[in-house]
Order: sequence, then structure tokens, then C-alpha cells
Amino acid sequence: MNDRNIQPTWPLMSNHGHVLVCIANEPTIRIREVAMEAGITERAAHRIVADLERAGFLTHERVGRRNVYHVDHHMRPQHPVGEQLEVEALVRRISMTEHAGGSS
Repeated sequence: MNDRNIQPTWPLMSNHGHVLVCIANEPTIRIREVAMEAGITERAAHRIVADLERAGFLTHERVGRRNVYHVDHHMRPQHPVGEQLEVEALVRRISMTEHAGGSS
């Protein structure tokens, strides 16, 4: 049996990472859509967006009835594995993988 074909039961990326990628790819995305894409509740999505804003990863401005998010692409994750890359490079790599069929 080849263990490489077994689907993991754990997430590879945190919900914070999923939310950041969703927003980076679509700055006018609604929280409801972020929640659906990330597989979390709207309440969790709101909390995570607030966390990301407090940490400086993103800001938002109100345009009409919608929020438009601005990701600070020069921020670096505070983790030894990702701290060598800016957010822009991480999002680009993750997005390329997802579009190539590498996500579940």
C-alpha cells in the first residue's frame, strides 16, 4: 500500500493562512465568502480578519457598502519556516498550488 495516496485528516495551513490567501486573491471578498472558502463560520472569519488587522497583515477601507482589504505584502510570517518569504511570495506560491489542483 502506498501511504502517499492517503488523504490527511488534518489541515496543512491554519485558518488564518486560508483567510489571508482568500483576501489577498480577492480584496473585495465578503466575509461570508471568506468563511465558505476557508471552511469556517462567519464569526470565526470575522475574528481572524480582526487578528490579521491587529497584527498588521491587512487593513480595510469602506467603499460604498463593502469593505476593500489591503494586504501588506511585505510582512513576514513570524515562523521559522516562512519568515524568509514576504506574504506576497507565500500567497503567490499557495495560489499557484491551488490553481494547479494541489488543494483539497
